[in-house]
Amino acid sequence: MIRTVATKPYLDQKPGTSGLRKKVPVFQQEHYAENFIQAIFDALDGFKGKTLVIGGDGRFYNREVTQKAIAMAAANGFGKVMVGQGGILSTPAASHVIRKYKTFGGIILSASHNPGGPHEDFGIKYNAGNGGPAPEKLTEAIFAKTKMISSFKIADIGTVDLDTVGTVEAGGMTVEVVDPVADYAELMESLFDFDALRALFKSGFRMRFDAMHAVTGPYAKEILENRLGAPNGTARNFVPLPDFGGHHPDPNLVHAKHLYDEMMGPDAPDFGAASDGDGDRNLIIGKGIFVTPSDSVAMLAANAHLAPGYKAGLKGIARSMPTSGAADRVAEKLGIGIYETPTGWKFFGNLLDAGMATICGEESAGTGSNHVREKDGLWAVLLWLNILAARGESAKQIVTEHWAAYGRNYYSRHDYEEIETDRANALVDELRAKLASLPGTSVRGMKIASADDFAYHDPVDGSIARNQGIRVLFEGGSRVVFRLSGTGTSGATLRVYIERYEPDKSRHDLDTQEALADLIAAADDIAGIRSHTGRVKPSVIT
Repeated sequence: MIRTVATKPYLDQKPGTSGLRKKVPVFQQEHYAENFIQAIFDALDGFKGKTLVIGGDGRFYNREVTQKAIAMAAANGFGKVMVGQGGILSTPAASHVIRKYKTFGGIILSASHNPGGPHEDFGIKYNAGNGGPAPEKLTEAIFAKTKMISSFKIADIGTVDLDTVGTVEAGGMTVEVVDPVADYAELMESLFDFDALRALFKSGFRMRFDAMHAVTGPYAKEILENRLGAPNGTARNFVPLPDFGGHHPDPNLVHAKHLYDEMMGPDAPDFGAASDGDGDRNLIIGKGIFVTPSDSVAMLAANAHLAPGYKAGLKGIARSMPTSGAADRVAEKLGIGIYETPTGWKFFGNLLDAGMATICGEESAGTGSNHVREKDGLWAVLLWLNILAARGESAKQIVTEHWAAYGRNYYSRHDYEEIETDRANALVDELRAKLASLPGTSVRGMKIASADDFAYHDPVDGSIARNQGIRVLFEGGSRVVFRLSGTGTSGATLRVYIERYEPDKSRHDLDTQEALADLIAAADDIAGIRSHTGRVKPSVIT
């Protein structure tokens, strides 16, 4: 039986950078999740009888909302739902399933790298038929629907068994529970030289992969250990838990410090890596060296031809605006296009679909290619392994040789988390107001060449995205960037990105924070971070 249930709008359901993210108790309010799911369906056309993919990262409340989404898909006229076993699908795996089976789209239940648990974060986002996050035009339409919703449709189908792979009928709709790992593992095997990777591990190569009790655990266990023959225990914390084991599943040097410490130790493995809550981010650490996400995308692009899936070369490289310019020099040497986009993977979708870019990356540890339409943490790890196997060198050798050839971009991100929203907005408003007066002035002995509020002109569809981050560029190529993040669930997060280009290889072994010290001080002088926020230091430095 299909029921039409009366409801009232919630006025706080505006999607952020990647979907709607709120605390679990917010989503547990009466009809809160149902309202947003119905708004997604109301903003779409032409899905009657089509297939919808549903999956999530296994965080707290995942199973409950998966059941709601299945029942509502049946009531709204979908012909079939493909759902990951246990309600599990990593974000890149969901993108691949959408693309491989040419489904209408998908609902992904995740708050990405944010903490999980009864009082932590939850999220819902829609991915379109190309496998990528909904474009802004669609998320705006969804938000508009949430503000006028008066009812939602749901089928009384009882609880669907999510733990048994197979097909059942529910409410006149087919529900197929799929192995969440199988299709993705097959895709990885088509891109990388698995024989070379098996030989690498057989040679005694040692690796640590920390899945952080998040969604990539089953993927890493299957691919690294079962298919590539890495020793048992290579994949750590590989069982997804609703609260991620009480830890923050963000693969950075703060929340994965134990991995960093091990990789800097006297008996360090050859290679270390981690991924986040929903599997779309990565952390790369070689023995004795941390590889910044900005450097990683540049180095992966420079060496991608060593993997079978990319032996024909790259069409282009795309990076988010806050990401360092390291990839730009690789693109210049390869003679291919380089595209600077706003933050948010959805902005890469048009470039990938148009065949203008092959590899994309963000400084926030997201890297990917045209194999899916999401960033992909485990993909980045496997490409690094393929490069290590092909070159027969350590990660540290590859990094230092890259810097010698291209120069080094000293780069760091300072996050000021959970600032009072009014204070954060006041800082940005004041900074915007003085942008025109900054060029030609000097701060800490450095002359400002230009300053602007980044706007992106999409070369494929002609759309324009404004107010995407404030840039202050200094003579000589250094810069600082200020941006309010759209991925948090409480307060505001101010991200400050600091970058200095150093071509002199005799100066490539400096401590990053020391190399950037004058720029860090200049950022505070320009934006008044301390005076506006009361913070004397960032919450997180990466």
